[in-house]
Amino acid sequence: MAPAPSHCHATNGNNGAIAASDTPVKTQHCARLLDADEFRRQGRLVVDLIADYYAGMGEYPVHPTVSPGFLRHRLPAEPPSRREPDAFAAAMQDVRDVILPGLTHWQSPRHFAHFPASSSTAGALGEALAAGINVVPFTWAASPAATELEMVVVDWLGKALHLPERLLFAGGGGGSILGTTCEAILCALVAARDRKLAAIGEGRIGDLVVYCSDQTHFAFCKAARIAGIRREHCREIPTYRDDAFALSPAALRAAMRRDADAGLVPLFVCATVGTTQTTAVDPVGELCAAAAPHGAWVHVDAAYAGSAMVCPELRGAVAGGVEAVDSFSMNAHKWLLANNDCCVMWVRTPSALVAALGTDQEYILKDAAAETAAADGGEGVVDYKDWGITLTRRFRALKLWLVLRCYGVEGLREHVRSHVGMAAAFEGMVRADARFEVVTPRRFALVCFRLRSPNKKTANELNRRLLEEVNAASSGPYMSSANVGGVYMLRCAVGSTLTEERHVREAWKVVQDRATSILSKMEIIM
Repeated sequence: MAPAPSHCHATNGNNGAIAASDTPVKTQHCARLLDADEFRRQGRLVVDLIADYYAGMGEYPVHPTVSPGFLRHRLPAEPPSRREPDAFAAAMQDVRDVILPGLTHWQSPRHFAHFPASSSTAGALGEALAAGINVVPFTWAASPAATELEMVVVDWLGKALHLPERLLFAGGGGGSILGTTCEAILCALVAARDRKLAAIGEGRIGDLVVYCSDQTHFAFCKAARIAGIRREHCREIPTYRDDAFALSPAALRAAMRRDADAGLVPLFVCATVGTTQTTAVDPVGELCAAAAPHGAWVHVDAAYAGSAMVCPELRGAVAGGVEAVDSFSMNAHKWLLANNDCCVMWVRTPSALVAALGTDQEYILKDAAAETAAADGGEGVVDYKDWGITLTRRFRALKLWLVLRCYGVEGLREHVRSHVGMAAAFEGMVRADARFEVVTPRRFALVCFRLRSPNKKTANELNRRLLEEVNAASSGPYMSSANVGGVYMLRCAVGSTLTEERHVREAWKVVQDRATSILSKMEIIM
């Protein structure tokens, strides 16, 4: 073990020079900031708090009944000027008493809103391990093992998902671990933009056009604006219920042809596998064929449903045509037990990313020995600062590596299958009650449903009221909504690691009871 520092350092005020301070108090204070024994003691407090939190999750309402400003009014306006006695233990008590009651509990077994934010023991402890080690792997030289573990892990996961080999390091492509899909889409857009402008001239950036469906996550158009694409050049192509709200290849082909005929330049297509509102799946292969004549980059956003590709029986609904895409991203933190945040992005041509996002000026960040070895025919060096937006990066690979090591691909399959099975059971319950309808086909673990209304004009308002009453049940489920094609529906997304079949049955019972109450009141009024 490395020896503890013998003294602290501080600026002495003379031209910013750094001088050593031999003050014993400061020495003692500095040493205790990462004192091993103190770390063990306080670490146990954190682990015990988290374990107690999971053990007592059922005691919390999924969504708190608080008003804006509730926490700000309970905490001091000024930070502590001095260390409080036993400050860490006091802070942990505040977490229990003040902060936890004001959270939406995404890990609750009764959380069925949005999409899951999956957790696991390996994922949480891997996150803690990465935070404790606290390296900054922006280049290979900055942390060789961190970089190479990331390269290994993205290939492992790519193989588990049965991605085309051309997207993996093993096949000439490669991947990186980012924070969110928003980052992945922006990185792909910038790479596509610079590759296209290199061919047609930078002065034509105002002619670039990007394409998505009206179901694509809003992060895409936001990324397009950041990348310099004009707002009016983000084409959101309408989708229809008859097509299960998937992007039509014919409509995409027609839109790209119109733009090309008008002198514009089709640049980028964002296909979605598992849209946010209804988990619609765009026909990736056909969209690639429509984009090919224009040399447009095709990215697949599989943030949620990409995880389903670990299951052979679900892969067909997701992976068709992926062989032809330029990039692919999914969030392992949504459904594959890797705690937030963990978005994995693969690209067919890493050099396009590096050309757009690489930085050559920081010679100090380069490792001469590594560069020489690569030049001599050895292993190529990956500097991940050139694969993304940020220079400072987290050691996310450690967490994902632990998840894969501890649970294996088969364990991940069992996890996904259990949620799909519970969602199928919920869907069956909905279909068995003639008062309800399933609005869109269930592909994965999301069920979109609604209460039938005697008056079609007020159907949406009826279902808004139903959702409000379901979510108001103190010990009931927490669900979210979607509004697609003018149809308002409730969303039941099964995905919490702690969810069991009984929670799904209990959730449906609450929905039925609230529906009965609402319909009875309507009859009295009528």
